[in-house]
Amino acid sequence: MIRRERWLSRDNIATYGTQKDDGMTQEERWMVRYEEVMVFIESNHRNPSRHDDQERYRYCNWLKHNRKLYNSGELKEERGELFSQLMALMEQYKRKNQYE
Repeated sequence: MIRRERWLSRDNIATYGTQKDDGMTQEERWMVRYEEVMVFIESNHRNPSRHDDQERYRYCNWLKHNRKLYNSGELKEERGELFSQLMALMEQYKRKNQYE
């Protein structure tokens, strides 16, 4: 009988928990993603597309998660202020109906 290889070998077990450990705190990671989204919207003059895979995975999922936290009141106060500014910018570039 052939034994199947486990997806997590003994060599990988030692480094398993350190894959996301880039020396940044959660607050720093949040700010980096916030800046990325702001730069994207300001440079492209549009909101991220949910149909483009790269934009969806990089920006839309982050926006969706934080919008959910913001609406439920679970987002930290200082993040909430920044996120409300981002929402105002997104509202400025909201898609409009072509027949209006």
